[in-house]
Amino acid sequence: MRALRSEYRSTSVSVKRLFDLAAGVTLLFLLAPLMLLIAGLIRAGDGGPAFFRQARIGRSGKSFHCWKFRTMASDADEALQRLLASDPAAAREWAESQKLTRDPRITPVGVFLRRSSLDELPQLFNIVSGDMSFVGPRPIVAAERERYGEAFSHCFSVPPGLTGLWQISGRSDCSYATRISLDSQYASDWHLLLDAKILVKTVPAVLMQKGSR
Repeated sequence: MRALRSEYRSTSVSVKRLFDLAAGVTLLFLLAPLMLLIAGLIRAGDGGPAFFRQARIGRSGKSFHCWKFRTMASDADEALQRLLASDPAAAREWAESQKLTRDPRITPVGVFLRRSSLDELPQLFNIVSGDMSFVGPRPIVAAERERYGEAFSHCFSVPPGLTGLWQISGRSDCSYATRISLDSQYASDWHLLLDAKILVKTVPAVLMQKGSR
């Protein structure tokens, strides 16, 4: 019985990867005109690069470069440090969630891209390359790893995803502890039908801009 379960899970993992590859390549082809338009709008805004890449931690603690459309000013890192040093309330919010309700670093185009989740489209490249999947825990930066504590190895025993339980449960409206709990739940309960349910629920969550910032 254990051998059959292991074989079933192995087959499911292969099916998941084939879906990611096929759907990822197809969407990149279909969405290429939209992605080029977005890149042009970002470039026209301040002349800076259209794309932003950041080192993230994925499956089994492996580091990779996660791609997004740039939604912040070119000097975002310096601006964040200035804000946190001068605004105690912002510093507390950042320490708790690694996010800011009112983030002055975000450009006007960036506000729209974040609310519509279009800033995530370049992660299709990460999916095709195998660093990410369509569904899974969100990849994290190195500074967040310790917040997962003993749950880290379990949560990231599966590939990180473009969407997941956290995204359909409110995203930024959820506490960080809730996010970790949802990531852990996904890793424990994962199967192909769960992925399908999450993908279906992602569509209304994105259209309603649920928890987007």
